[in-house]
Amino acid sequence: MAPSCTWADIYRYVDSQGTLHFSNVPTRPGYRLYIGENQRNSARRSLNRYDHYILEAAHRYGVPFSLIKAIIQAESDFDPNAVSDAGACGLMQIMPETARDVGVTDAFNPRDNILGGVRYLNGLLSRFDGNVPLALAAYNAGPTKVSSLGRMPRIKETKRFVHRVLEYSDAY
Repeated sequence: MAPSCTWADIYRYVDSQGTLHFSNVPTRPGYRLYIGENQRNSARRSLNRYDHYILEAAHRYGVPFSLIKAIIQAESDFDPNAVSDAGACGLMQIMPETARDVGVTDAFNPRDNILGGVRYLNGLLSRFDGNVPLALAAYNAGPTKVSSLGRMPRIKETKRFVHRVLEYSDAY
């Protein structure tokens, strides 16, 4: 017989030294709900909702599934209606000009956005000889800036973006 999964609420407590304690059974006052069973199931559905489009793009453009998924998490947290202050749209936060360049007609359509974003990423990976951190920096800060410097720009947001995507990618 196959093992089954059981879900439970997770509680968190921070002691006086700043150490985090997690438990599914709070043993003292001060524990607070950290992840509720319903939150986890909802987050799980959201995380897997676009996997079929991500797989399609990964196969079409030869980009790792985990990298695509990590970019989506870092860019929009899986919100297909996200719009940045700079005007980037959709799951992969594609700028309108980039969307036109890669043939995306509706940046809020999850499939179109993912296929277009991965097509663009694939071009960046080629341009930067497969150097994933540089391609990610170019995805965030723009390829001209990265090409002119020949390295990752010293932009805090870009450094954070690259770091987050690489961490998320390792998790997938």
